[in-house]
Amino acid sequence: MRKLPRAFYLGETVAVARALLGCVLHRRLETGEVLAARIVEAEAYLGANDLASHARRGLRSERNASMYLEGGHAYVYFTYGMHWCMNVVTQEADVAEAVLLRAAEPVNGIELMRERRPKATRDFDLMNGAGKLCMALGIDRAFDGESLRGDRLWLSPRSAPDLDDEIAVSPRIGIDNSGDAAAWPLRFFLRGNRYVSAWRAAGPR
Repeated sequence: MRKLPRAFYLGETVAVARALLGCVLHRRLETGEVLAARIVEAEAYLGANDLASHARRGLRSERNASMYLEGGHAYVYFTYGMHWCMNVVTQEADVAEAVLLRAAEPVNGIELMRERRPKATRDFDLMNGAGKLCMALGIDRAFDGESLRGDRLWLSPRSAPDLDDEIAVSPRIGIDNSGDAAAWPLRFFLRGNRYVSAWRAAGPR
């Protein structure tokens, strides 16, 4: 389970978001078992100039402090009073850009994922949303600021080096009140993949 190198996370955020598709997120449980899921959908958030970002206009708070870490850390936040969501922090420290992991395909530990997501009647519903992904993998506030090159949470490279022909692009989801940023094409997903959120709407773009 080779880990993505530090340099991967220091790249330009949109490029990192695209490159994360196909990579595998690993989460080691306290029992030692490792859950794993292949990233199939991600959204880029571009810091101070992005009105959809938690760091818009340079905002700093206790909630978004992890966004200002060096690339290669997790930014985990609570939303709608019920869901945890995980971002991959990118670029150098204090840039505050990140990639939201929106959906993933189970690779290892699917039975435990089903236990964590009992309402998911089909396997492709286990992680077809940012909150569902965190619930299935047991990722919460305890992982905020976690290194993605450690032993509890890490990413390994995609098995297919070139997925460009399979990557579709659209505006991000659920950010309608973000001015012009709402239309920016910063959502990336694997075309036709059933594990993508809003799969029917995603279509063959």
